[in-house]
Amino acid sequence: MLCCTEWECWSPGSIVPDASYGGSYDVINDASSPAAGDCCAQQSSARHNWEMNYQEAAIYLQEGENNDKFFTHPKNAKALAAYLFAHNHLFYLMELSTALLLLLLSLCEAPAVPMLRLGIFVHATLELFALIVVVFELSMKMRWLGFQTFIRHRRTMVKTCVLFVQFIEAIVVLVRQTSHVRITRALRCIFLVDCRYCGAVRRNLRQIFQSLPPFIDILLLLLFFMVIFAILGFYLFSPNHSDPYFNTLENSLVNLFVLLTTSNFPDVMMPSYARNPWSCVFFIVYLSIELYFIMNLLLAVVFDTFNDIEKRKFKSLLLHKRTAIQHAYRLLITKQRPSGISFKHFEGLLRFYKPRMCARERYLTFKALNQSNTPLVSLKDFYNFYEVVGLKWKAKRNREHWFDDLPRTAFLIFKGINILVKSRMFQYTMYTVVAVNGIWILVETFMLQGGNFFSRNVPWSYIVFLTIYGVELLLKTTGLGPVEYLSSGWNLFDFSVTLFAFLGLMALAFNMEPFYFIVVLRPLQLLRLFKLKKRYRNVLDTMFELFPRMASLGLTLLIFYYCFAIVGMEFFAGVVYPNCCNTSTVADAYRWVNHTVGNKTVVEEGYYYLNNFDNILNSFVTLFELTVVNDWYIIMEGVTSQTTHWSRLYFMIFYIVTMVVMTIIVAFILDAFVFRMNYTRKNQDSEEDNGIVLEKEISKEEVVGIIELYKRISGASETAQLQKIVLQMDKYGQMSTVFLGRRSRTKSDLSMKMYEEEIQEWYEEHSRKEETQTPLQEPASASNSSVKPLSLRQRSQTVI
Repeated sequence: MLCCTEWECWSPGSIVPDASYGGSYDVINDASSPAAGDCCAQQSSARHNWEMNYQEAAIYLQEGENNDKFFTHPKNAKALAAYLFAHNHLFYLMELSTALLLLLLSLCEAPAVPMLRLGIFVHATLELFALIVVVFELSMKMRWLGFQTFIRHRRTMVKTCVLFVQFIEAIVVLVRQTSHVRITRALRCIFLVDCRYCGAVRRNLRQIFQSLPPFIDILLLLLFFMVIFAILGFYLFSPNHSDPYFNTLENSLVNLFVLLTTSNFPDVMMPSYARNPWSCVFFIVYLSIELYFIMNLLLAVVFDTFNDIEKRKFKSLLLHKRTAIQHAYRLLITKQRPSGISFKHFEGLLRFYKPRMCARERYLTFKALNQSNTPLVSLKDFYNFYEVVGLKWKAKRNREHWFDDLPRTAFLIFKGINILVKSRMFQYTMYTVVAVNGIWILVETFMLQGGNFFSRNVPWSYIVFLTIYGVELLLKTTGLGPVEYLSSGWNLFDFSVTLFAFLGLMALAFNMEPFYFIVVLRPLQLLRLFKLKKRYRNVLDTMFELFPRMASLGLTLLIFYYCFAIVGMEFFAGVVYPNCCNTSTVADAYRWVNHTVGNKTVVEEGYYYLNNFDNILNSFVTLFELTVVNDWYIIMEGVTSQTTHWSRLYFMIFYIVTMVVMTIIVAFILDAFVFRMNYTRKNQDSEEDNGIVLEKEISKEEVVGIIELYKRISGASETAQLQKIVLQMDKYGQMSTVFLGRRSRTKSDLSMKMYEEEIQEWYEEHSRKEETQTPLQEPASASNSSVKPLSLRQRSQTVI
């Protein structure tokens, strides 16, 4: 469906009624005009109808960008009001704040962090207040979606069910004035996952669930061999009464599961190995099959599945955006000019899609899209909307350097500095200085004997190297200019490290002990050496590209932590304490004994009692230790000895869940790195990646025409920047000026380049499917569905 709305004056077939299908509202680009008698009425009607069209087209484009399903599109005026209310940053912040409040209540509820404990009445009231806000959020969503669509939206229905359960439990706690076992608190994270700002977390969870089928297949194979070896181990080693690891089938299974993590190796082997050296064959074969073959096979299968999911996700989002663009296009063309979108209507669209975009950028975006240099943007050009609308435009400097207008003597000095800082000799000299500095820091640190590392006397080496870095910063700033210098990520890094080094010097010189930690940041200068080798640059570039996604994956892992922490607190709070596990095999790890040796009191302390579930913070630390898996079985056995052997299921399930998440993280890192390597090999002849750069020239006549158009539409309030362009042209006697549009290159841009050939097949398949489902009545000039996006076309203005 291309126009699935039922708004009054917003008809799906003809966009607006005939009398207002463009009308005199388009004072420049549309030729039709109403009769003189009813001019004012028709103008007012046309203006209102076009405003509605602009708004709906902007909503379609936002749905395409955010990957929102089109069946959630508002269908009437009331739904539109609710949609606009629910789609603004204040609403998003309210949603996020409410979710965080519900999660943070676990700090105050029993078992609470001691200094954050609140009374039951207080935290129960806060919970009810937050849940009432969630009820309001869902009511606005229902008003926007309608009841039928609301109950079809699975995530919303899950959130509603969790809200109902939480509401009942909060009321019970408030009435009884006492807490009870509330495992359902673990479901509070659903409110956070459903927030608009957590879209990346939802995508991560979706990918985890999509990767589960092949993961479960390999996991079942792994568990099958584990059971076989557990039975075999029981029969082989249970006759040895000194072997506590295989005396029962349950212990055999548990210890082989722990052995899979290598946490209890070689301890688990030693009793049987002491009795018969040939018993080591059992453990060698088990670890070879389970750890080195099946676990690596698991990673390979997840990586392959992840790679396929990433490709399908990119294809789905690409076609979803394309459909959104088609919906928007049909709302912006007119019957008089069906072959494209005029600037008037494109400008109206951007007022809703990007309200903060200035008039100059709107026109430059229109001109960048308009490849045919006609008054109208065709559908073929409009398909590049998402690639172009993100460009940030700046006038191209008429001067090559910032010092071109200075007197000749000053010009020659700064020109010399510019040549110097760009020379290879200067760069390799600084690399040598950084390497020497690194060796000096290493030797200096090696010679320290402990104690107070920071002398009150500032080391002369510190001053020498900092002076060299300061001179380098000064030369680069004067030779390149502050703007060009700070436009480089590496220069920003150098500037930050040098600034911190200077602050560290001040901390040492003036004996400011709280700031001594800044001195420790000095070795960060060594990262500059990674610029020397291309492979290192690729690794660092991949790392920086991964930061946003890694942050979302980290948040996903924290959500799992929260769920397990709540369950752990409900069942294991207060069960672990000093000297708690004297009857277990891990008693020494929990022992806390005071005894006197001569005249001294000696304390033998096993610190594992600190790994507990007594509050949410302790639980997070304990779960992180379980994630690392080193000696994790000690924590498991300590809790089990105080509760029941079924407690082991909690720890084993946690290990499997974290193994899934960590495998996905490893697969993501591998996919990103391999993808970048393949992209680099495929584009070996391309220039250094400076992002997407588009160059557009506009004439003085064009700017004057646009100023006149804005004066007719909205007065002179939006023409300030356009008038500055005219004044600048008059100042330098120019008839035109050149603007550069820039934006950083995204994973989507790289994917467009990598899958260039397949994308054309996807477009053709998508077009055939659309023609089969809903034949499109498109003008011949705008129906080409196999158009390459902007970043794929060979254009001299685009720097790839």
